[in-house]
Amino acid sequence: MRIAAVGRAFPPHVHTQAEVSALLGSLWGDEPRLRERIAGVHAHAGVETRHFARPLEEYLEPSTFGERNGVWLETALELGQRAVLDALVPLGLGPGDVDAFFSTTITGIACPALDVRLMNRLAFRTDVKRTPLFGLGCVAGAAGIARAADYLRAYPDHVVLLLAVELCSLTFQRDDRSLAQVVATGLFGDGAAAVVLVGERRARALELAGPAVLASRSVFYPGTEDIMGWDVSENGFRILLSPRVPELARERLAPDVRAFLGDLGHEPGDVQRWIGHPGGPKVLSAVSEALELGPDALAASYSVLSRVGNLSSASVLLVLRETLATEPGPGTRGLLFAMGPAFCSELVLLEW
Repeated sequence: MRIAAVGRAFPPHVHTQAEVSALLGSLWGDEPRLRERIAGVHAHAGVETRHFARPLEEYLEPSTFGERNGVWLETALELGQRAVLDALVPLGLGPGDVDAFFSTTITGIACPALDVRLMNRLAFRTDVKRTPLFGLGCVAGAAGIARAADYLRAYPDHVVLLLAVELCSLTFQRDDRSLAQVVATGLFGDGAAAVVLVGERRARALELAGPAVLASRSVFYPGTEDIMGWDVSENGFRILLSPRVPELARERLAPDVRAFLGDLGHEPGDVQRWIGHPGGPKVLSAVSEALELGPDALAASYSVLSRVGNLSSASVLLVLRETLATEPGPGTRGLLFAMGPAFCSELVLLEW
């Protein structure tokens, strides 16, 4: 199977890190030490600008979980539609060509899910196989590609669409002054990404290029469910984010990558493109050090983080988009990877 294209879409409100820091300073101005912490954390987040679902000043206004989720649904549908078309149209395909539709989000709740709501907006066939995913968080982009590839091994004539929509800003809770919330306000942004994957026979028939998915591996780390996720209450999604994430990336991800590649007859030196979820500069640094990567190996991840922040499940797909734009030559191997709630990791080996 081939990864044929990656589309994207962002909300129109763009703000710098300095603007976000100033806004929080005005909201939490009664705690000088908190303002100092915001400045320090935001300055080292590796983020320059981010897109937001709403104008920045609206985040100062009190709102209920239901109100925020309503904004999430409205915005997610708009961005999802744009991202889907951005991926399909350049290939000469349309929604009616899609045989299976995987969708993921962790920043809002909808039932019916986003995928079927988009089917009422776009001309998808009524027999599309739908698989909405929830709860995977940052790992979902990589996991979605892996599961789509599993599907295409059984259906080599099919076209699969993977859509990730995340509006992280709408989970902000103005009364949560925890360190995890401060980190989140300096790191996460809003946006959507859509990936078109095509079975091998269909790809040949359509003369579509792109990297092949050679193999994937899921790894679960027992006893780590407190590392990352949501504390869900009547106030909405309260961020859980442990400072142990870089430590886990250093101690667990690197050995798992080596084992995965080794079972396939490869080693890290055989990988020319590293497509990593930009969880933050400390996480990227830990991965780079543990795998002894070159100074530019994760350049695409740092670039995405700087320009749009961490978009949870959509981020690694945007890194993939940047990698595709460099047009790697035939035989180039790439490793797409992400970590997320559980705690867990997902590894996907690609070859151009």
